[in-house]
Amino acid sequence: MEATQEYLTKEKFAELEKELQNLKTVKRKEVAEALEYAKSLGDLSENHEYQEARDSQAVLEDRISRLEKILKTAAIVSVQNASLVGVGSVITLERESDKSKKTFTIVGSEEADASKGMISTRSPLGSAALGKSKGDTFSFETPSGTMSYKITDIK
Repeated sequence: MEATQEYLTKEKFAELEKELQNLKTVKRKEVAEALEYAKSLGDLSENHEYQEARDSQAVLEDRISRLEKILKTAAIVSVQNASLVGVGSVITLERESDKSKKTFTIVGSEEADASKGMISTRSPLGSAALGKSKGDTFSFETPSGTMSYKITDIK
């Protein structure tokens, strides 16, 4: 499976690096100590603490692996061209159906948080808006039907 390019701001890249460092040092040590304690309790086949520690170790190692992959393939982005929608753009959209306006920031999937208006480049709205200019109208499919928006501002 080919690694997918992740787009990150400098701040998010630094945050993920910090998380990775913490997981590799502090959390790995905590999980190792939990495993040692659980082993000291005896019979591993019926030892709930041991199974829980092993599960925690698997989750931790999976997150470490994921972060390493993201950081290795990440592209650091900053807004270069405010005339076209790209990663880092803050766009104001007007819904064609009811003329309501919403503002979104286009981000990589690691930073996406719809509740904060941070939309991934991989989301239907984000991918449809990429490369568009102020004044452009675009549509995309959602489970509830086709949505159409007009870009009223790009920052």
